[in-house]
Amino acid sequence: MAVISNGTTIIDAGALGSGVATGKMTLIKTLTASGSGTLSFVDGAASVVLDDTYDSYVFKFINIHPSGTEKEFGFQVNVAGASGFNETITSTNFKARHTESDSAAALAYNTAGDQAQGTAFQQLSEDSGNAADNCICGELTIYNPSSTTFVKHFTSTIVEVGGGTAQLKNNFIAGYINVTAAVDEVQFKMSEGNIDSGIIKMYGIK
Repeated sequence: MAVISNGTTIIDAGALGSGVATGKMTLIKTLTASGSGTLSFVDGAASVVLDDTYDSYVFKFINIHPSGTEKEFGFQVNVAGASGFNETITSTNFKARHTESDSAAALAYNTAGDQAQGTAFQQLSEDSGNAADNCICGELTIYNPSSTTFVKHFTSTIVEVGGGTAQLKNNFIAGYINVTAAVDEVQFKMSEGNIDSGIIKMYGIK
């Protein structure tokens, strides 16, 4: 027997109906860096879906290794029909850090990593190291990028090994892309140099 509410099938023969939001993460695309200047996810290209199919999109960063030391990993977007990856962003950025030598530990706001109606790539990591065992891991969530009514909020949490003094950094970033047009392209890159290696996985959540 089916359970129907306002014309939508909620449960049918013990299974959730196809129109019911479940919160399940669906893997859309995996990109692997190899000396890559940029990694881009573009709706409709190479099997990428970045439209109103999903309410939120999550990007997972796995062992991102920069080619240079003390560089920042970041992202920007394009709205539909635009180019240049230079949409307007307002954001906040703070970090917790602790050195391997136990010589310093802090929780502080990162003024250099935020934007106030800026159009630069939004910094997600800070001064990342590029030693053989250094890497960046974490995730970025963009909420309802296909909305044509609201600005596009995002949140990110990153764990990295800092360049210079060996230390753990936990970066917390949030903000909004100040556009009401639909966003359909997302690009990632380092502030300088290439992404030497690493994986970015894109998921959709209903």
